Amino acid sequence: MEVSKYPKYTFTWLGGVVLLGGYIFGSMIVMLLSVFWNVVYKEDIQNEGWFIMAGNALVFVPIIAAFDFFIVRPTTKKRLNFNFSPTNFYTYLLIFPLMIGMMFIGEFITAQIPTTGPFFGEYYKFFEQLMSKLTDDPVIMFITAVVMAPVFEEIIFRGIMQKGLINKGIEPWKAILFSSVVFGLVHANPWQFVGAVLLGCVLGLVYYKTKSLLLPMLLHAFNNLCSSILISYTKTESFADAFKVSEWVILLIGIILFSLFYYLFMKKYKVHYSEI
Repeated sequence: MEVSKYPKYTFTWLGGVVLLGGYIFGSMIVMLLSVFWNVVYKEDIQNEGWFIMAGNALVFVPIIAAFDFFIVRPTTKKRLNFNFSPTNFYTYLLIFPLMIGMMFIGEFITAQIPTTGPFFGEYYKFFEQLMSKLTDDPVIMFITAVVMAPVFEEIIFRGIMQKGLINKGIEPWKAILFSSVVFGLVHANPWQFVGAVLLGCVLGLVYYKTKSLLLPMLLHAFNNLCSSILISYTKTESFADAFKVSEWVILLIGIILFSLFYYLFMKKYKVHYSEI
């Protein structure tokens, strides 16, 4: 029997603590760098787009490294490693329409969340101001949202968390749902929570069935690219506004696309890869 080159680690509460520790360590590095810059150059860079981009990397890298050094290597004697293999072209023809359907459904649900009022109004203004720091520079927005976020987030939420839970014996649908909900929660706002949970479920399903982390990364990048284009050219993150159609039309198209390609991907597409 051929021995897999991929480590068979598990994800437990200890792994969660290690991930949190890596996040705290990375956040401290970002904070110290900001203070240093302020003292030496007399300039506040916390809200600068380039610093937000660099800060994301400085936070994500310690999270992944901490799990690798404190969980994976001691228990498996291997370093953290993932399958990034491409798959056949037919797979892409199924998963991208599936993703579009999910995005349309997510947009409709998110549109029902209030953006005004004593609580939601102020929170939404803060969220908009934060997002505007990234959208001011298209290059920074592209690198942060379309390149960095899909790579780092898929490694953490699908590669580490979901895969580790399944390796532990958790039912796949529970592992997919758990990692997706956590993925939604870390976005820390209700408008991205719904889309992130739905996105995570689709990405988790694709990763579970294909065993390749490349596919959820590509889908994640596609999702973020569409959002970036909508924000840049319509000033809203809305397909309904961009296409000049009702939100209900977007919902109907989304349900049809998602239902059809979910059926084809799950029922008719019999290939289920394994890691070797």
